[in-house]
Amino acid sequence: MDRAGRPDRRTLLTGGLVGAAVALAGCSSTRAASPAASPSPQPRITTPAAAFARLLEGNKRWVSGDLQHPDRDPDRRQFVAQEQQPFGAVLACIDSRVPPELLFDTGLGDLFVMRTGGEAVGPVVTGSVEYGPMTSGTPLIMVLGHQRCGAVKAAYESLRDGEPLPGNLQAIVKALQPAYEQAVREGGADPVETMARAQVTLTAADLRSNQDLEPLVGRGALAVVGAYYWLDTGKVEVLAGAPS
Repeated sequence: MDRAGRPDRRTLLTGGLVGAAVALAGCSSTRAASPAASPSPQPRITTPAAAFARLLEGNKRWVSGDLQHPDRDPDRRQFVAQEQQPFGAVLACIDSRVPPELLFDTGLGDLFVMRTGGEAVGPVVTGSVEYGPMTSGTPLIMVLGHQRCGAVKAAYESLRDGEPLPGNLQAIVKALQPAYEQAVREGGADPVETMARAQVTLTAADLRSNQDLEPLVGRGALAVVGAYYWLDTGKVEVLAGAPS
């Protein structure tokens, strides 16, 4: 290269010849065997029933191990880079064993996902859940609790014993108190599991009836489903709100 840092004429010519040879080789191989066209995007899911079915189908694959790993390649990354239209919003727990994208066998651009301890909600979380349905027509919300939830157990014991948790963990306890009170009324052999399921159904009911989402639910544009994930089997059990 010359002192200005630019390639000299000989380098340019040599590079050009090599580039041309590579290009010709590429054209030749293309004629011999054209690569498959990039897969076209799936039609957008616009109804609660179709979105619900897509999630359940993905969970069946998760349970059986027959995974498709859809929407997880560079083509999908480029397709959703400028715009997203997720077909579902999932409010789940922070538990490391319950990642919605995996247990529903979905990929990039398929789901809005919010995760809080014990699916605790507040204004910011509720607003995040509302974002998809209210801005881009996402037709399904799922509140997803799970077996052996540590956050629910900690909240249950705190409320039962009257001992607040440290720091902002107490905010989770406060958010889960209605579920605790329902679990106490219902009783049962495992009150923590009862509370975990109550938290799902109460949260789903609150979302379904709030002033911003209720009109969408009323005209059939949105369903809010409560569900429960079994760590032992990987199966998602539907508790309430399944669209017909």
